Amino acid sequence: MIATRKNDHRLMQVLVGPVISEKATFVADKNEQVVFQVMRDANKLEIKAAVELLFKVQVESVQVVNQKGKAKRFGRFEGRRNHTKKAYVCLKPGQEINFEAEAK
Repeated sequence: MIATRKNDHRLMQVLVGPVISEKATFVADKNEQVVFQVMRDANKLEIKAAVELLFKVQVESVQVVNQKGKAKRFGRFEGRRNHTKKAYVCLKPGQEINFEAEAK
């Protein structure tokens, strides 16, 4: 799917940032997947188009996880952290995203 100029602004906002965790690093080393935190209203097609637009790689598939925010207590007050959405992006063989080079 080729993004049009009208959708470019939306695609630039879909990816919130990469997920840097032990599990994300393990998945990246094992089978060439990259984990991103994305906007909660983003769908798989938008995520795929955004990754291809921003990082100039080819995406094979996208899996999405809705993560509910933890319930927390602050003294006698109950609160809740925000719900988040994560996307596991599987890249085609031979493709990779290097975040150190992208930051420069």
